[in-house]
Amino acid sequence: MITGKKIVLTGANSGIGLEVLKLLAAGDNKILAVDLNTDNIEKFDRNKVVPMTCDVSTQDGVDAIFAAAEERLGGIDIFYANAGFPYYETMDYVDWTRTARIFETNVFSPIYSYQKFRAYLGGREGQFAMTVSAIGKMGMPGYALYSSSKFAVQGFQQALRLEMPANIKMTCLYPVATDTNFFKAAVKGQDKVIRQKPFPVQKPTHVAKAMVKGLEKKKKYVNPCKLFSFALVLFAVFPFVRTIYWKLEKKKLDNFEAQK
Repeated sequence: MITGKKIVLTGANSGIGLEVLKLLAAGDNKILAVDLNTDNIEKFDRNKVVPMTCDVSTQDGVDAIFAAAEERLGGIDIFYANAGFPYYETMDYVDWTRTARIFETNVFSPIYSYQKFRAYLGGREGQFAMTVSAIGKMGMPGYALYSSSKFAVQGFQQALRLEMPANIKMTCLYPVATDTNFFKAAVKGQDKVIRQKPFPVQKPTHVAKAMVKGLEKKKKYVNPCKLFSFALVLFAVFPFVRTIYWKLEKKKLDNFEAQK
């Protein structure tokens, strides 16, 4: 169990973030729990969990998080950049703002958070964590923008490890599709629903337990789904299997787009 730590957790109000928050709050930790909506965070013991309503997609938002952590927690031992969101759609439109929005949240925010965290530590020991996603290793039909944002974060962490100072440990999470409000968020603003989720799907409690264990052991990578790890090897050896899988997922996208 992680205990006695000062922790910043973004995207803490729902999904994987909320389940991670529950586990961290079970220990003797002080947590700054950040999200756009904090209704679930507000239910926690205020002696352990400090709610913060904040837009992490902006520089001012991330700066405010570090200022609040210093004021309310007295410092930061672990910074977990978990906040992020998807789109599920066909790329058949022209929209700079929509593209920028997902990259500001999923890419710019965790990168800037790392920059701030490293500067804040000033040589002291600390742990930085990110939710990268399995889709950052393999693209999927319907998730072109989301996947590209996660590929960017995957490239960032891979290169960063080659130059990162010894005082910082980094843990990256690679969940597959998770049974949360993720899929509702993916179609926000569209008069459609995702009836067939990508295979496989895991429970957020399982993913959160794996991540907290990874944080505790200071693991470099956390892969909650062993099937996906096996699938990557299988696809590399037998590419036609991946092609079949992609065709099945493309059929789901076609069915989604066919909704009136």
